[in-house]
Amino acid sequence: MDIVLMAMLAAANAVMTVYLSPVNQALNSIGGPIATSTITGLYMVYGLLAYYIIRKPGTAVITYSIGAVVQSFMGTAYGLLSCFAAAACYMVIAELIFFIFKYRNWGWSVLLLAGGAMVPIWFFVAAQMFGYMNWSLNILLIALVVRTISGIILCGVLTKLLGDALARSGLLRRFAVSVKG
Repeated sequence: MDIVLMAMLAAANAVMTVYLSPVNQALNSIGGPIATSTITGLYMVYGLLAYYIIRKPGTAVITYSIGAVVQSFMGTAYGLLSCFAAAACYMVIAELIFFIFKYRNWGWSVLLLAGGAMVPIWFFVAAQMFGYMNWSLNILLIALVVRTISGIILCGVLTKLLGDALARSGLLRRFAVSVKG
């Protein structure tokens, strides 16, 4: 059941990414790197949501890996390498955060921390891949801050809200998120 949920969330993310790419490109033409930074958290939410629901070590590794593969099959505006590099960055940080908290703390603070913490490592890698280093230092720093806030809100907050709503619906009775304890 865990793998099926991970695969479903990864597939949903791949489909969402197909539709987010043109939105991201439109934001770039309207407001450059700062505007595109506002939706960063949406790209990461599926793996954190899987972790929040399943609550087992390795969930991020499997979910983000499946997501990268599915996204590469669906096509990406940013290149195949970006799918796998982003997934690797997200999984390392998510696994580290939940390891630090011994897979016991699933509250708001940890989810917001995870959502925000997944951003900087990918931002550094993406800066090398996509030429962000040509931006001025001020734009780089503002973009990093906006992306981190997006990670906190659109990944961390959305994960908690979606996960809790799905748990209340009864759809997740077989998963750890629904176990009271």
